[in-house]
Amino acid sequence: METLSYTEFIVAIVVAMIAGVSIGIERQMKNKNAGLKTNALVAVGAAIFVSISYHFSGLNNVDESRILSQIIIGVGFLGAGVIIKKNGKVTGLATAASIWCSAGLGCLAAMQMYKEILAATLLIIGINLIFGALNRYIYKKNGNKHDE
Repeated sequence: METLSYTEFIVAIVVAMIAGVSIGIERQMKNKNAGLKTNALVAVGAAIFVSISYHFSGLNNVDESRILSQIIIGVGFLGAGVIIKKNGKVTGLATAASIWCSAGLGCLAAMQMYKEILAATLLIIGINLIFGALNRYIYKKNGNKHDE
């Protein structure tokens, strides 16, 4: 790994923000707890932390990849905050998973994996839209109310 230039850093965090906002729009349209701002900030934050890890590259006794694992753990706490159990039903799992995915998108952005971030963003949005509709259909067919 090499240290990112200032321009590369700015591009990475802007791409991360765009990816996070793209995920957040779908969540916001469904009136979920974590929408535009949350997903954008999670993606940008992950990009920032991965960018910081570049500064430690090549140092003795340093594993700069550890920051990725810490991002995953930290975002798990955020995701847990949107999962709610009420009246015997659990809600917020898809939103929590979307937050987790936004962190992954931020990591991809910081690693300058722009084709991969585009593919992953489109896939995540597709999963939320297509499988969300399929979820609602199945629950409705079974006579259950479901809030994804």
